[in-house]
Amino acid sequence: MKILDPPAVRRWARLAADALGRARTEIDALNVFPVADGDTGTNLHLTLLSAAEAVESLPDDVDAAVVWQTLSYGALVGARGNSGVIVSQALRGLAEVLKDGHDLRAGLLRASVLAREAVARPVEGTVLSVLESAARAVQDVDGDLHEVARQAAGEARAALGRTPDQLDVLARSGVVDAGGAGAAIVLETLAAVITDSYADHYDVPPPTTRVAPMTEVGAGYEVMYLLDADDRAVARLREELDAMGDSLVVIGGEGLWNVHVHVAEAGPAVEAGLRAGRPHRIKITYLAERTHRGSAGRGVVAVAAGDGIAALFEECGAVVVRRAPGARPALPALLAAIRQAGSEVAVLPNDDGVGSVAAAAAEIAREDGVTVSVLPTKATVQGLAALAVHDPLRRFDDDVVAMTDAASQTRYGHVTVADREAFTSAGVCRPGDVLGMIEGDVALIGGTLERVATMIVDRMVAGGGELVTLVTGAEVPAGLAAGVEEHLRRTRPDVDLVVYDGEQGGYPLLIGVE
Repeated sequence: MKILDPPAVRRWARLAADALGRARTEIDALNVFPVADGDTGTNLHLTLLSAAEAVESLPDDVDAAVVWQTLSYGALVGARGNSGVIVSQALRGLAEVLKDGHDLRAGLLRASVLAREAVARPVEGTVLSVLESAARAVQDVDGDLHEVARQAAGEARAALGRTPDQLDVLARSGVVDAGGAGAAIVLETLAAVITDSYADHYDVPPPTTRVAPMTEVGAGYEVMYLLDADDRAVARLREELDAMGDSLVVIGGEGLWNVHVHVAEAGPAVEAGLRAGRPHRIKITYLAERTHRGSAGRGVVAVAAGDGIAALFEECGAVVVRRAPGARPALPALLAAIRQAGSEVAVLPNDDGVGSVAAAAAEIAREDGVTVSVLPTKATVQGLAALAVHDPLRRFDDDVVAMTDAASQTRYGHVTVADREAFTSAGVCRPGDVLGMIEGDVALIGGTLERVATMIVDRMVAGGGELVTLVTGAEVPAGLAAGVEEHLRRTRPDVDLVVYDGEQGGYPLLIGVE
């Protein structure tokens, strides 16, 4: 890759969001500065998720300048928390320089400069130090885009390891900087896209000593809002807010700004914004504890990839969020469904790739006082099994345990048709081959749907099971489910069978064994 073209930017935004989603709990555990509120990983994930969703909403034929501008805007309006706002400003610096796809060295330098300028009182040993070290390390690199990206990512990781030597509170707590850990992942995923060398996991250094409990956060409020205002008004606002509190970060430009500050009283910080322009999306969080509110009742949110599947979940009382096959649902849609479902909500992602978006939506809903648990359902059949044991009269925690147990005891598989040649765990497949999958891995390659379906079911029930669930897809051949049913009647009369018309695309047959 010689330039960061629009497809590469899209891949990077999504990869960074997903990687931060997987690492968010580990990063949250590192969070002791500027306040130990344990949400840095979550905030960074939500910030990058907003950027990723913004660029993914663009048409395929837009030019690089538009993609970079949209990435920057998505991060700006979705930035959360101190570190999220700073990383958003770093993305803006990259966007300013890389809108034509060239000169990553200059882009990293601009990102570092803008991030530092956004902070009223910069502190070393934070995300600022990690970004600056990465930028400086590549300024004299006489290599191509690949080498610059690799060295920047490597130096970010090295700089992260030095943060406890720069900031006393990190050394006392035995942690590296949480925001810096997130920034390192952002740069490592950028290098992965550029060099086409993806990792399964991006490392987050664990605490080396016991971290102070989160309840030791000092009193006060975190105030955040977007602000429509001109540059002169924002300059005056910076002075006002700097006198009121700390952790002040103001980013943006061209009339739209994102303001973040920690203050003793929230009202004056908002009033200062009103004097400067038009504040909106105002978010105030008490740093010692969160308020609890939300609509009454117990509910379940289920993600569905087919009309028939959606109808099944709705019949069982779930609030359904629909998604296209192979796609993730939008974060706002999931969040709206959680808020609609009640004050205690179990979320069924029903796909491994949906889990991170569901976790992000749940985190936002918790800030509104909703109690949310995201269950580890990786397939539709696991979601159906979980919903089958849902009891709204049980204690919420007990209900979540029962639903999780039902899902975990459901093995899942599916049958599909290969659309390209590929190496699989069962050998090489070619276009038109029928693939039998068990829990995400290709277990069989065959010539007919019915033959592969029956063999997959045989393998799954061989490990034990009392109930087989078949969910037929939109393009299922006539008689496929009946053929599997007849086979089971002859070979395993002790096993019960239920068949649903799921109408999902992409997979002619989904299989569950409980």
